[in-house]
Amino acid sequence: QVQLVESGGNLVHSGGSLRLSCEASVSILGITVMGWYRQAPGKQRELVATMTLMSSTTNYADSAKDRFTISKDTTKNMLYLEMHNLRPADTAVYYCYALRTPNTYWGQGTQVTVSS
Repeated sequence: QVQLVESGGNLVHSGGSLRLSCEASVSILGITVMGWYRQAPGKQRELVATMTLMSSTTNYADSAKDRFTISKDTTKNMLYLEMHNLRPADTAVYYCYALRTPNTYWGQGTQVTVSS
């Protein structure tokens, strides 16, 4: 079982920045993929960014490219999402995700609200 706890969500103005954190309850060395998804009110959950942990290969949604950066700290079992130049369209609950084959795990989410 892997527990994921997100933090760092907040209310920011358009153009602002936030850093989201996700702490795993186990060593992330045993996890294949971790990432961030988001869900806005009335919309489906969508991918923001993922990282294949062994190779550190990253994948970003088009909306996140050039503004968001996913990173990890294996010594702390942490995953991060640096977000810059935030827009009102980025307003959503952001969820941390982990794939430890064959199981997937989700955190409880952290709210990001971007005001115009």
